[in-house]
Amino acid sequence: MVTHAARHDGSQLGAVLDLENTGSGVRADTAYRSKANLDALERRGLRPEFQRAKPRGRLMPAHIARGNATRARVRSLVEHVFATEKRRMGLVVRSVGLVRATARITLANLAYNMRRLVWIEGRAAPA
Repeated sequence: MVTHAARHDGSQLGAVLDLENTGSGVRADTAYRSKANLDALERRGLRPEFQRAKPRGRLMPAHIARGNATRARVRSLVEHVFATEKRRMGLVVRSVGLVRATARITLANLAYNMRRLVWIEGRAAPA
């Protein structure tokens, strides 16, 4: 989902949820932890597995830190795609209009997926 820069990420949860997905857990970072999002997930019978923010001015409790570390293993795999597009592929979206921004991001995703497919097929090829 591509939006303008002023739109808060957390407000887009309903737009990115796949109704066909049969999984019960929804993983996201702390930007998505809001009362509205938690209520929406509860209505759909989904379990929120969001990162938790560190309490301001205090140490993070050990049980919350362990939970964040567990969720971060999966999250790091997803964030790797964005880091690759930003650093290795040089994706910087500065354009006028959502249509152009969407096109740039779509092309970057396509290039990333093609590059990944070539890498996977290269590993699977017999020596």
